[in-house]
Amino acid sequence: MHPIAFYLGSLPIRWYGVMMAAAFFAGLWTATRRARRVNVSGDTIADVTLWLMIGSIAGARFVYVTTYWKQEFAGQPFSEVFMIQHGGLVFYGGLIGAAVAGIIYLYWKKLPIWKIADIIAPSIALGSVFGRIGCLLNGCCYGRACDLPWAIRFPEDNPSHPPTYPVHPTEIYDGLLNLVLYLALAWLFRRKKFDGQIFALYLVGYAICRFIVEFFRGDYPADHIHDGIFTSAQLLSVPILAAGIILAVILSRRPVAGASRA
Repeated sequence: MHPIAFYLGSLPIRWYGVMMAAAFFAGLWTATRRARRVNVSGDTIADVTLWLMIGSIAGARFVYVTTYWKQEFAGQPFSEVFMIQHGGLVFYGGLIGAAVAGIIYLYWKKLPIWKIADIIAPSIALGSVFGRIGCLLNGCCYGRACDLPWAIRFPEDNPSHPPTYPVHPTEIYDGLLNLVLYLALAWLFRRKKFDGQIFALYLVGYAICRFIVEFFRGDYPADHIHDGIFTSAQLLSVPILAAGIILAVILSRRPVAGASRA
């Protein structure tokens, strides 16, 4: 578990960046295959995925920088704000950024927003699996101290300075939950009843998974724990859960495009 994957000459290539690239390509490949089943071109998915990637990185970095400004960026060169290869992305910030960028692009191109959202939603969960592997190797998003048989211990020479005592492998917890979420959504995609159903279920599933994993996180400063119990991510999971449920209820009144009516 070390953030440096290898060197190209004197240039360090970080695992976090490698995993981000893997997440992008895995998500694009699976979404393109899914799109063919509903007569959406792979080029359309590739175009919107590029916008989603830009929006997600911008949103994830913005939330991280504003959240941890005092701890990590105050007094540092401003260029550190853009050094995403060092780690430091907040997933729910990326989700919001990607949603905004995707809706703008799809509305601009007059493409079916909810149909394409359903195509992409399972791949977001799959991308999160690779992202959490990157977190594990980078030494961020680690868990609370524990003495369980599956506790992990980061090496002392990890330059990200995670704790060296045994901790919950929260990156693995999150990755496994997102893998299960991906498989469930991919299975449900072939059985969906209305456009937007898979995306709405993704929001619900993500909110529940994130809320659970946050109880085991140990990397937050004290001022990021509310009422001594809940993290900011848990508090945000509540409106995301509500949004998924409300979206499902509203969109369920619309039939799948092209479906026959009895």
